[in-house]
Amino acid sequence: MTTNTVYVMEAANLFCGDHDPENSKHLTLDEISLPSLQAMYQDHHPGGSFVAMEFEVGIQKLTSSFKLKGWDPELLKQFGLGTPLKRVYTAYGVVRDKRSGDALQAKAIMEARLGQAAPDAFSRGNLMGFAYSLNEITHYELHFGSEEIFFWDAFTNSLRTGGVDQNAQINSLLRIPGVYS
Repeated sequence: MTTNTVYVMEAANLFCGDHDPENSKHLTLDEISLPSLQAMYQDHHPGGSFVAMEFEVGIQKLTSSFKLKGWDPELLKQFGLGTPLKRVYTAYGVVRDKRSGDALQAKAIMEARLGQAAPDAFSRGNLMGFAYSLNEITHYELHFGSEEIFFWDAFTNSLRTGGVDQNAQINSLLRIPGVYS
């Protein structure tokens, strides 16, 4: 990838569920927000110190949201407390390298539950849509071009940033099944 450039997102698409072409939301997608990667900190003021400190203790839970124009009855059926399984939601983006003119693919894969479907207020002459939230994310991947930027899976305790396994030593010491060698 080029250095000293600007990358601009030009287009996006979202698949809700599997990659069946009928699940493409390219015609109705209005907006999408990928999960925010935010560290969690805990304050500590040692008894023998004048200055308090903070320590990173993990990563905040991941959530995502998107807005679609119009009604989507099949997507609305994915909501519900009685829905036993999470689904895979895959977002694709076209990102333009403004220096070279090359188009790159951004891709985010989330295994989650549809946690909210909030309809817009109807107003004649305006397109009504729905705002959706993805909750209970237990798997998240973020790719830019051919590079893996971030990978996390709750069930294998896998966490990679830039392709580097951040939990290798922990998983080995804890004997997490299927992860350590």
